[in-house]
Amino acid sequence: MAGNDLGSLLGSLLGGGQGGAGGGAGNILGALLGALGTSQSDAGGGGALEGLIGRLAESGLLEQAQSWVGTGENQAVSGAQIARALPDETLRQVAEQTGVTTEQAADEIARSLPTAVDRLTPSGEVPAGRSIEELVREQRL
Repeated sequence: MAGNDLGSLLGSLLGGGQGGAGGGAGNILGALLGALGTSQSDAGGGGALEGLIGRLAESGLLEQAQSWVGTGENQAVSGAQIARALPDETLRQVAEQTGVTTEQAADEIARSLPTAVDRLTPSGEVPAGRSIEELVREQRL
C-alpha cells in the first residue's frame, strides 16, 4: 500500500495527474524506492534521496546526479546506465511490481528520475533526513 501511495505522489510530481505518463513513471519510481528500502524515513539520518544519490554516485553517475540536484540543466542518463547502477534483483523487483520488463523499467527510471530529483531539490541541495513522501508533499502545488 505504501508503495502505491508513493507512486501516486511521485506521479503527481511528474505531471501524471491526468493519468498520463507521469503516473506510470511515478509507480516505477515508487517501486524503485521501495525495493531499495529508501522510501521510509527511519533513524538513519541521511534520508531516502541522499541514499539514492549515493548509490548512483558509487556507480559512476555522480556528475549526472549532481546536475539533477543543482539548479542548472539536468544531464541525461540511459537505461543501460541505470541498469548498471542498480542491483539486478532491485531492477527485477521493480519490473515485477510494475508489470514491465527490466529494460523498460530501467528506461523509464532513466527518463523520469532526473526530473523527479530536480523537482525534489528546488534549492539545489538534498534535504537531509527527510522521507521522499515529505519532500513530494512539500513540492506539490
